[in-house]
Amino acid sequence: MTIEDKSVVAVNYQLHVKDEENGIERLKDKSKPGDPLVFMFGMGGMIKGFEDNLLGKKQGDKVDFWIAPADGYGEYYDDDIAEIPLDIFKDKSGKVDTNWLKPGAVIPMQNNEGHSLRGTVKEVKGDTVLMDFNHELAGKDLHFTVEVVGVRASTIEEIAHGHAHGWEGGHHHH
Repeated sequence: MTIEDKSVVAVNYQLHVKDEENGIERLKDKSKPGDPLVFMFGMGGMIKGFEDNLLGKKQGDKVDFWIAPADGYGEYYDDDIAEIPLDIFKDKSGKVDTNWLKPGAVIPMQNNEGHSLRGTVKEVKGDTVLMDFNHELAGKDLHFTVEVVGVRASTIEEIAHGHAHGWEGGHHHH
């Protein structure tokens, strides 16, 4: 079976990203041995460039490809950096946990419309926190090496739910 819309796909992968300082590719993420990434193809769970490079592939195929930011996690936007009042990070007693709120920390937040965001603390300065709401891989070219370890048809339940229920297609509750 070849990979097509709504098929369940299992892949082993490695993701490398170039280090901005010296241009050397560094391993950013990979699947664990014996635990492939399983997803339903064409349902929006994977970045566009990843799926574009797997369409039509079958079990046993190995692919090596680069994805530009536009087909990955988007461009990096300076407008997605914001100064947030320190007050919103205070607990009920009016204190800020500085072990938690420090540069590099990724903090789940919500915008004014109630949408979930993940912000990375860039700097804590005075009564504000400089937060970066770009995806950590925004603006980066992504280098994937992928081995397709399985392709199967989706179950009726998976199609109804819009995602794979693991490689075996078992049931789960929402």
